[in-house]
Amino acid sequence: MLIGIPKEIATGEKRVATVPDVVEKLVKLGFSVAVESGAGDAANFADDTYRAAGAQVLPSAADIWSASDIVFKVRPPAPEEVAQMREGATLIGFVWPAQNPELMQQLQARRATVLAIDCLPRQLSRAQKMDALTSMAGISGYRAVIEAANAFGRFFNGQITAAGKVPPAKVFIAGAGVAGLAAIGTAANLGAIVRANDTRAEVADQVKSLGGEFVKVDYEEEGSGGGGYAKVMSEGFQAAQRAMYAQQAKDADIIITTALIPGKPAPRLITAEMVQTMRPGSVIVDMAAEQGGNCELTVPGQAVVRHGVTIVGYTDLASRLAKQASTLYSTNLLRLTEELCKTKDGVIDVNFEDDAIRGLTVIKEGAVTWPAPPPKLPAAPAAKPAAAAAAPKAPAHGHGPGEPMSAKSLAIVFAVGAALFWLVGAYAPASFLSHFTVFVLACFVGYMVVWNVTPSLHTPLMSVTNAISSIIAIGALVQIAPPLDAAGAANRPNTLILVMALLALVLTAINMFGGFAVTRRMLAMFRK
Repeated sequence: MLIGIPKEIATGEKRVATVPDVVEKLVKLGFSVAVESGAGDAANFADDTYRAAGAQVLPSAADIWSASDIVFKVRPPAPEEVAQMREGATLIGFVWPAQNPELMQQLQARRATVLAIDCLPRQLSRAQKMDALTSMAGISGYRAVIEAANAFGRFFNGQITAAGKVPPAKVFIAGAGVAGLAAIGTAANLGAIVRANDTRAEVADQVKSLGGEFVKVDYEEEGSGGGGYAKVMSEGFQAAQRAMYAQQAKDADIIITTALIPGKPAPRLITAEMVQTMRPGSVIVDMAAEQGGNCELTVPGQAVVRHGVTIVGYTDLASRLAKQASTLYSTNLLRLTEELCKTKDGVIDVNFEDDAIRGLTVIKEGAVTWPAPPPKLPAAPAAKPAAAAAAPKAPAHGHGPGEPMSAKSLAIVFAVGAALFWLVGAYAPASFLSHFTVFVLACFVGYMVVWNVTPSLHTPLMSVTNAISSIIAIGALVQIAPPLDAAGAANRPNTLILVMALLALVLTAINMFGGFAVTRRMLAMFRK
């Protein structure tokens, strides 16, 4: 089957649905690939790189649409593109069926099979490799901070220079989904003071882990929705949320809004009154501008200045990092293609038994199959069986498992132990008894020393092993350099003991210094 890659015709769209590196992998799956000439130019992928990867380069979009069995797209196709589409072909890309009913009718008339990447059931863990929404949202969140930095009149990080002190920028991020978390990490890495809010309380730890401060709304309500999105909140919560946003607007230098629920207009979070309270020179980046915007004064597709505040409403944030976005998006489509073509023979199978494929498919051979039924999530683990009946009562002469030893049994144990010690004391040589006493005390002292080491710089296991290594090292040093006798002469050990002591010292040194090295690497993983 032939996979076609037309050039995106939406205004300002620079992404391309497949990059040369992915073309090579598609060819290995048994497909032929055709790319419209110039399709990758805006993302810095020249036609020659596609030819080198094994793709055909066709001169026009009509050649791609009419010849392709499968079409990869980024933006939903325009009516003129659908008119050129081969009847019965397959379309894979962003479609947004809820927002584009007319497009759905046109594709149905072409008896097409349509897999909308935006309809992927994101709650399925195995679907994450195909999740283009997450890929694009992460890029958009990063780019939103870059756009804010470009429009902002100061450094993000605080500085003290000979010319004066520069305070750090204060950034408030509304919404801590994928895009919001990407924005939090980017702003924090640039040195800003970052605060964030989300209706889902469980993301608070994620915000903190990225260097931000979670700002909680003074209203108790669970905000988690299906598929990783937030839900529409009650009027009481929204009123408390607006009060919190009004307070943050007065204090923040930069506000980045990301609140959006698929299929619904963007909720209004920042009012004109809030914008007026912001300091002149402040910036708002509205990532929901394409669906009307979270800010009341946002103009979709433009950056405008209102009341001294720059409001950025760009709708092509992912496209402004076209090469990176195209690479991630094409990889998502590759993973989807691998699921559709498990036989690697260049033929796809839209298998409705696969929940991920079923969720993606909005039209199959001209029949509308959207919306898909909820995916069959793994069953909850079975409840543990009731506790077994109590163990039978132990006989009078013994004790059951887990029960304390009876007074009679304890007396017998002590009597036997005392008899054994009397036998050792009565018949063993005096030197043996002296060494045995030292051995018992050494075991007790060693146990107390080892197990009372506080694991401040290590894991508990590594702390114990280092304590044991320290004891071994001290013992080896004593053997290598024994104390002087009464005459002032050293009792040199024989060669075997000296070699064993040196070997023990080397091995313990390796263990101890290796433990510190491993610990430093582990700690470095959690530093910025």
